[in-house]
Amino acid sequence: MLPYAAQMATRTEVRTSLSTHRQAGPLEMVAEGLGELWSRRRLVRYLVGADLRHTSSNTLLGEVWWILDPLLQMAVYTILVTVIFQRSVADYPIFIFSALVPWKWFSTAIEDAIGSVTTRDKLIKQLQFPKIVLPASSVLAATYNFGFGLAAMGIMLVLLYPARISALLVLIPLVAVVQFALTFALALFAAAINVFFRDLRNVSRHALRLWFYLSPVLWSFEAFFPEANRTLRLVETVNPFYPVLSAYRDLVYYGRSPDWGALAAVLAVSVLLGAIGVAFFKRLEPAFAKVL
Repeated sequence: MLPYAAQMATRTEVRTSLSTHRQAGPLEMVAEGLGELWSRRRLVRYLVGADLRHTSSNTLLGEVWWILDPLLQMAVYTILVTVIFQRSVADYPIFIFSALVPWKWFSTAIEDAIGSVTTRDKLIKQLQFPKIVLPASSVLAATYNFGFGLAAMGIMLVLLYPARISALLVLIPLVAVVQFALTFALALFAAAINVFFRDLRNVSRHALRLWFYLSPVLWSFEAFFPEANRTLRLVETVNPFYPVLSAYRDLVYYGRSPDWGALAAVLAVSVLLGAIGVAFFKRLEPAFAKVL
C-alpha cells in the first residue's frame, strides 16, 4: 500500500498525463483504438498464443480442462439440484451444460482481462505499443477455449441426448457473436480500472459469483419458476445474460428458435458499450506506465 503522499503524487501525475490527451474526441479515440487492433492483429495473435501456451503449461492436462471443468461443475450442480433440492428437470445435465459452457467463457475472459495490463507492467514500461491489444488478446484466448467446451457439448448430445439434436444448433455462432461483443466491452472497462484500483480482482470474484446465480445457468423461469414474482422478472429485465444464456439453451436443449429481438437489443447495447469502452481505455492508457 503506497503512503498517502505517494498516492496523491501518483494521482497528480495521472491527471497531468490525461490532460495532455484531451484534444482527442471520443469518436477519434474509438477510431484510433479499433485501428490499433486491426493494424496490430499479428501482435494480438501472438499474445493469444502466448496466453494459451502459458495456461496449458501450468497444468498437466492443459486445454483438456476446458472440457473437464464444465463437466465436473455440471456433475456437482446436477447432484445439488436433482438430489439435494429434489427438483426434477428432464435431461438436466444438458440443460445446465448448455448455459454453463458460455458462462465459463465469459467469466474466464473477464478474470483474465482484469489482470491483462497489470501483469505486463515490465513490458509496458520497456516497449511502446497499443495497450488495448492486451485485454483483446485475453478475450480472444478465452473464445478459443470456448470451442473446446462446445466440442464437449456436441459429444454429449451425440452420445447421451441424440433426440435433442436439431438443425438449429448451427445458429450457436450467432449467439456467440452477441456474447463476444458484450464480453469485450466489459473487459475493456475492467482492464483499465484495475490499473488504478487493484482491489477490482477481489471484488470481481464475488460479483461474478452473484451474477452467475442471478443468471439462468442452473435454472430457468420456464423449468423452475413458471409463476415468477416481480423480483425475478426484474432480474430477467436488467440482466443482459438472461437472453444470451436462454438463447443457447433454446438452441441446444429445447430445439427452438431463441428471442432474436432480445438478442438484437443486447447486441446494440454491447456495441455502444464497446465503443464507450474503447474511448475509456484510450483515455486512461497514457497514464498506465506511470501508475504501473
